[in-house]
Amino acid sequence: MSPAGTPSRHPRPSWQSGRVSELFLFPDATRRDRDVEAWFSRPDNEMRRIAEPWFEAMRACGDDVRELLHDGHPTACAGQAAFAYVDAFAAHVNVGFFFGAALDDPHGLLEGGGKRMRHVKVRWGEPVDADALNALIAAAYRDVRERLAREGG
Repeated sequence: MSPAGTPSRHPRPSWQSGRVSELFLFPDATRRDRDVEAWFSRPDNEMRRIAEPWFEAMRACGDDVRELLHDGHPTACAGQAAFAYVDAFAAHVNVGFFFGAALDDPHGLLEGGGKRMRHVKVRWGEPVDADALNALIAAAYRDVRERLAREGG
């Protein structure tokens, strides 16, 4: 209801009771998701082979890492909260971070101009600073764990 007692023009959906989390939560994420495994084994896009080591780095971040396919690409979560993903295109791989805009990026790898998300493009035959990208993956994991702790999760 509005202050005047008339129905609100945009009522709050029932699932939005109280404060809305900024985290992307996926309760169905599992330790090793069959759909993620199938995504990497599909032969239709050779760039998936380039994406796989980066996803393995995400899996190795901690014992609480879970995964699932979200919007058609492998997504890594700290518990239920998504922190990173990979996606393969014809000419490059994206290693993406759900809160990439908040990450320290001293090597200037991150691309994108959205409010939160950023990604690193990895191209076939072009060198990538593996240490810097691994540092971003680890930082994204730590960042989401800290966000979870602040929200009491």
